[in-house]
Amino acid sequence: MSSFRVVGGNKLKGELVPQGAKNEVLQIICATLLTKEKVIVKNVPEIDDVINLISIIKGLGVLVEKISESTFSFEAKEVNFEFLKSEEFKAKGAKIRGSVMILGPLLGRFGKAFVPKPGGDKIGRRRIDTHLQGFEDLGAKFEYDEKNSSYILTADKLKGTYMLLDESSVTGTANILMAAVLAEGKTTIYNAACEPYIQQLCIMLINMGAKIEGVGSNLLIIYGVDELNGCTHTVLPDMIEIGSFIGLAAMTQSEIRIKNVNYQQLGIIPASFNRLGIRIEREGDDILIKEHQNYAIETFIDGSIMTISDAPWPGLTPDLLSIFLVVATQARGSVLIHQKMFESRLFFVDKLIDMGAQIILCDPHRATIIGLDRKFQLRGTTMTSPDIRAGVALLIAALSAKGTSIINNIEQIDRGYQDIDLRLNRIGAQIERID
Repeated sequence: MSSFRVVGGNKLKGELVPQGAKNEVLQIICATLLTKEKVIVKNVPEIDDVINLISIIKGLGVLVEKISESTFSFEAKEVNFEFLKSEEFKAKGAKIRGSVMILGPLLGRFGKAFVPKPGGDKIGRRRIDTHLQGFEDLGAKFEYDEKNSSYILTADKLKGTYMLLDESSVTGTANILMAAVLAEGKTTIYNAACEPYIQQLCIMLINMGAKIEGVGSNLLIIYGVDELNGCTHTVLPDMIEIGSFIGLAAMTQSEIRIKNVNYQQLGIIPASFNRLGIRIEREGDDILIKEHQNYAIETFIDGSIMTISDAPWPGLTPDLLSIFLVVATQARGSVLIHQKMFESRLFFVDKLIDMGAQIILCDPHRATIIGLDRKFQLRGTTMTSPDIRAGVALLIAALSAKGTSIINNIEQIDRGYQDIDLRLNRIGAQIERID
């Protein structure tokens, strides 16, 4: 297990370039299984989750080549299904939730797929019923191997149909979409997720020869084709990392320029930070966060306490609520953070309370933060990262705190943020990695 030793209280200054979007690239890599031709993917972040998924793809027999920094080619001429039965695959697939998205491409192209129960962050129940129901609607037969904790799917030929998803799951929509592009006939997916990640996947599939209508909406119509071709695809900058950098600048009273953010794809994120009093200046496709000596949380028009909650796109992504919560600890005013999707994601607040934050955990989904208005600086402490997003929120808190903090289990942070310590140290942070 590795740790960060963080010396807090330093102001940072400089430029940060966001990595490629983790949530997008996991879908894109799985989609390369849909064709025997070469697919080139640019702006790939070399984070642990991506490295693990590429390892799984290689095990399946896909030819993977690193062309240059952050650019890879994938060629799935043949797939080794025997690898799916191996202990190596079972171990690797259980580490990363993204592994579940190989089901759709394999089922669509080969008519069979199986995968161990996926891993990922321990942030509450993360069922995949939506994925499986969608596959069954397309004509697949599903079995659960309880002994090996594996999902098994088979189909002679998938057939297009109408389906209404029980939840607008991003990974569920991606998985069903990747199966449907090679199904026979017309598939209509209502209540589909429409996050930029899904839009990007649709754009890639269309460039490969798929026929998809309704991109960017919650109603996708797919006309199945016999086969797909290769293409070149560029991954968007990671909106979650961009939001993390905005929060970092505010908490540490720093001036940070975030480069090439693809602003139009940030959705409600800038406006949500504005509600906390964070001023964001847009300059071309960069955003500049100037030093914030103080910032005040808005109230609603009737004077009631501000509530910030997650929602399906174009609502606020749940992956940023941990950042908003930390930023609010040094604001003037109070805010209710409502994490609707995952019931365990707010449990990290006990670490912030140990640092001096004033937080009331109302229940597993809601926390009230009473801002300190910088009258009391957070103090360094020893803590453990429970998941990717909470881990970065704790890192931001540590960088703003007085004294030295130790953050254990930083493997969780490495799953989603590439070389975060080195990148922040270049602009003035003091983070030491202890192996």
